[in-house]
Amino acid sequence: MSTKKRILSILFWSVVSAAFIGPGTITTAAKSGAAFGTELLWALLFSTFACFLLQEAAARLTIVSGKNLGQAIVSQFEKSKSRLLVLLLVLGAIVLGAAAYEMGNLLGAVAGFRLIFQIPAYILVLFIGALAAVILNIPSLKIISTILGFVVVLMGLGFLIAAFLIQPSFSEIVKGAFIPRIPTSPQAGILVLGLIGTTIVPYNLFLGSGISNKNQSTKEMRFGLSIAILLGGVFSMAVLVVGTSVLAEFSFEELARMLQQKIGPAGKYLLGFGLFAAGFTSAVTAPLAAAITLKSLFGNKNPEKWETNSFNFKLGWIVVLFIGVGFAIGNVKPIPAIILAQALNGFLLPFVSIFLFMVINNPKITGNQSNPLLLNILMIVVIFTTLILGLNSATKAIYSVFAPNTSPVNTIIISITIVSLLISTGVWMKGTKKTIPPAQKREE
Repeated sequence: MSTKKRILSILFWSVVSAAFIGPGTITTAAKSGAAFGTELLWALLFSTFACFLLQEAAARLTIVSGKNLGQAIVSQFEKSKSRLLVLLLVLGAIVLGAAAYEMGNLLGAVAGFRLIFQIPAYILVLFIGALAAVILNIPSLKIISTILGFVVVLMGLGFLIAAFLIQPSFSEIVKGAFIPRIPTSPQAGILVLGLIGTTIVPYNLFLGSGISNKNQSTKEMRFGLSIAILLGGVFSMAVLVVGTSVLAEFSFEELARMLQQKIGPAGKYLLGFGLFAAGFTSAVTAPLAAAITLKSLFGNKNPEKWETNSFNFKLGWIVVLFIGVGFAIGNVKPIPAIILAQALNGFLLPFVSIFLFMVINNPKITGNQSNPLLLNILMIVVIFTTLILGLNSATKAIYSVFAPNTSPVNTIIISITIVSLLISTGVWMKGTKKTIPPAQKREE
């Protein structure tokens, strides 16, 4: 691969980074740094690795089978009694998740812009929404990906420079990245789930699979995707380090003030641009991912009606964009709304990952190019871990409503672990049970 081709591949796959480095990443990562220093860096390291593992499987699925993730799920459950339930779950997880993200994307972009220019929020929401619509109207996904890739690289470099200028302790960074631990604070569990949910975004799996080209080689895809996700993970960690500079109650204004103290007047403008860029790029990718998911689920019988410039495809992203704009205009507080969206997606993640595991190991879909043993083991570890975190956070949320000032007892935590293990074992047994593809049966 030539140098030019490598760069273009990285920029193309940076659409995945653009999708997960939104205001949610900046908010959740920075708040984690402000609340617990570098203690939760391990969650970002884990989620960056898991993100590549799942995104690679989703993209490879399209390359080896010619079907994207949504089409493969439809094929997997075509004759199953649970087909309608599965489709509704996927549809709800992706479209509702994208709509929830879209609200946070717009609120974050507005918050960043208002750190620099005091313009009424509703005007900014409408302006950013209209600008996102213009980008989404571009018929070429490759052009959209390249535009977003450039913006993400600029934004990430800005946060890397800010993190370097803060002069954090290298030993604390290493300790936080490689020694997993969850502080006893109830807020810690939600933030850990949020860090994972903001990096491994369920709708991103459909986005990455949907933009893959079956004419692209697996090697080319892996190179561009690995570099793009690695950079995204490093940028996210830089944001967490920047957040450690906040000593008071976390807010964007407080973060901007501390950055100004640490690195001078440029700190406020750096944060403002970073938030705006993160919000704008993700405000484009969330509706795009929803439209691609709808196309993959419902466009099989009449594919010409779901081309990127078709009415149906445009209606898909328009609905998500309008929902996001509507809620963003409603004067919702950005930080709680953004973190809640991340936690919601973190909870939905294991279920989408289970579907991916099932289809990537189905020889009727992938032929003789199913997952090797090592990748299957790693995917099950990710599913098991996200199940524990998701169920644990859901339990804590229930406790906070019905039994405030208390936390789940050890028996419940052990039960969650056992349930997660049983589900993961069942997924392994079901997913790795090989069946002979129809073509191979005819040959025999």
